[in-house]
Amino acid sequence: MSDVFEGYERQYCELSANLSRKCNSTSLLSDGEEKKVKISEIKSGLDDCDVLIRKMDLEARSLQPNVKAMLLAKLREYKSDLNKLKREFKRITSGNADQAAREDLLEAGMADANAVSADQRERLSMSVERLNQSGDRIKESRRTMLETEELGVSILEDLHQQRQTLLHAHNKLHGVDDAIDKSKKVLSSMSRRITRNKWIVGSVIAALVLAIIFIISFKVSHH
Repeated sequence: MSDVFEGYERQYCELSANLSRKCNSTSLLSDGEEKKVKISEIKSGLDDCDVLIRKMDLEARSLQPNVKAMLLAKLREYKSDLNKLKREFKRITSGNADQAAREDLLEAGMADANAVSADQRERLSMSVERLNQSGDRIKESRRTMLETEELGVSILEDLHQQRQTLLHAHNKLHGVDDAIDKSKKVLSSMSRRITRNKWIVGSVIAALVLAIIFIISFKVSHH
């Protein structure tokens, strides 16, 4: 509930009750200066009531839809109460009772028609607001869906890039394995060659040693 609305409402209720008492007391007075003063006070009070009604209406329409609907329903009751006070005021100021009665009936009919029209306008306004809110929610859902779709596409692209990176790394590792196997084969071949060369060198050295021993033995035997 709006504090501003409650302030206007309190002022209106006090003023309305005061005007009702004045109308009752004025209707008992005979034509004269005192009655004119009372009529002038009532007219000024009705104008103030109109101002307060307009202020309450503006304040209610500026609030949230659920609060606004409740306050506007209450405001329609105050408008109806004010129309009754105005009819009572006309009855007091009119010299012709029949004419006043006809005017009351006409104004009552107009007030009812206006109330129905205002109620229909208010319902239409609330329906339009609900439609606008639904449209906003749909737009927000669509925007969220598009963002989610874009995020999903981005994630898929990242996964595809990571897969390509893994495949490339796997191919590199496979190439490294092949290179290691080739290196092992080369080293194994070199090791075999080195071993074979060692045997050859050893055999040559052994042959040279035997030849030297044979030569020395031969010289010694001939002396």
